[in-house]
Amino acid sequence: MMQTLPIETFLESLDTYDLIIDARSPHEYGESHIPNAQNFYALSDDEHAQVGTIYKQISPFEARVKGASFVCLNAARHIENIYPSFTPNSKIAIYCARGGMRSSSLGTILSSIGYRIDRITGGYKSYRTVITHYLDHLPETNFITLAGYTGCGKSDLLHELSNVIDLEAMANHYGSVFGDVNGAQPTQKEFQNRLAHAFLGLDFATSAFVEAESKRIGKIIVPGGLHKQMESGFRIEITAPIEQRVTRIMRMYDQMDESFFLARMERISPYISRDDKASSIAAFLNGDLARVSEILLTQYYDKVYKITVKPDMILCNDDPAKTVENLKDIQREQQR
Repeated sequence: MMQTLPIETFLESLDTYDLIIDARSPHEYGESHIPNAQNFYALSDDEHAQVGTIYKQISPFEARVKGASFVCLNAARHIENIYPSFTPNSKIAIYCARGGMRSSSLGTILSSIGYRIDRITGGYKSYRTVITHYLDHLPETNFITLAGYTGCGKSDLLHELSNVIDLEAMANHYGSVFGDVNGAQPTQKEFQNRLAHAFLGLDFATSAFVEAESKRIGKIIVPGGLHKQMESGFRIEITAPIEQRVTRIMRMYDQMDESFFLARMERISPYISRDDKASSIAAFLNGDLARVSEILLTQYYDKVYKITVKPDMILCNDDPAKTVENLKDIQREQQR
């Protein structure tokens, strides 16, 4: 059996689905998708392009004939992966770009062999409409905003806390010129999807933790409404001894290969002295990451990323376990 489902109803029961099928092409899926959806495409990228060309240059009927043959072949392969992992008792949703032929075709095949399918009305387009509207009208959130210089352990603290919006994790970027060390960032749309669902998972009766960020994290733009709320939150400056900061930031430089490091050093040339740049490069090539970290922390990060906003409180993170407990206490006090 297959039934259509409004996007609002689907989102209300999102966590109850055993499988969410994105029937769009791999390229469309890769750009952005509903969190936890799996890409069982009706048409591959090449097939999607072929059908589109036939539709425009020959006729809609010929395009549907060609598309149907592709869908049947792809469905046969997908079924081998869907079953036995998902049985007829599984709760399955399916969507394509606009809730049209691709989700209908693949959903009909799965339904005909006994699966219960919820097909999302309006498809991914309707989902994006809901997401963008939500981000434009974010609920008021009582933020505890963690600020502080690089290497003070703000990200590590977020990982130990609850009710958190971790923007750097969602953007896959550390927010500096070296920030893309973990690889490519998601698209803006994918970041927005992740952000909206992170907000939907918050307990708004409790203060939420967030790290102070600029309006841009790498290539990702933080929504203006969110940034304003972060800036007006209860601001805590996290500090730490330079030795601990060096140890933390070494983990980042240890992930870099030579070409990546040298390319990023060229980018910061206008902001660091020639001698410090040369010393940093020499230390990196000699494997002395502690020296690299110390130079860049004191001669680049601390000078370029100066803290200009007065905090409401300062916490020294020399004992991370103690800092976490202090932050939890502050969160409880903010709730009263």
